[in-house]
Amino acid sequence: MLDAISNFFQRALAEPEQRDNQTLTLELATAALLCEIMRADYDKSDAERAALKQMLINRYHLSESDVNELMTLAEAEVDDAVDHYQFVSLIKEHYGYEQRYELVALMWQLAWADGSVDPLEEHRIRRLADLLHVSHSDFIRSKLESTPHDD
Repeated sequence: MLDAISNFFQRALAEPEQRDNQTLTLELATAALLCEIMRADYDKSDAERAALKQMLINRYHLSESDVNELMTLAEAEVDDAVDHYQFVSLIKEHYGYEQRYELVALMWQLAWADGSVDPLEEHRIRRLADLLHVSHSDFIRSKLESTPHDD
């Protein structure tokens, strides 16, 4: 999957007409990490897939065709040992702490899309939060804030 996503990024970078500015690549790196949360528990639920698609289209202003292609690339990979370095490093380079915290909060929202958080999803979010240098206390805060409450 990493090669396929890298090729996707290279096309976006090589074809400036495909993007409004350099932010698109950063948004795509973010989308790739969100795709990882969706597939973390090996259960690609329709609720998570729909939530991710809407999150990517609405929040990151990606076209539906870009979202479909990126999601297809992420879902095609079954190997859990994916190296996230290029995506994480791009995000760390261009996102401030609050933006990285917000990304972790989005990961929690996506994990909750099917009504529950699997331990594998929580592990993946924790690992990515660590790689993004989001503090453990903020990892916990984002988890608590995203947890649905019975009101």
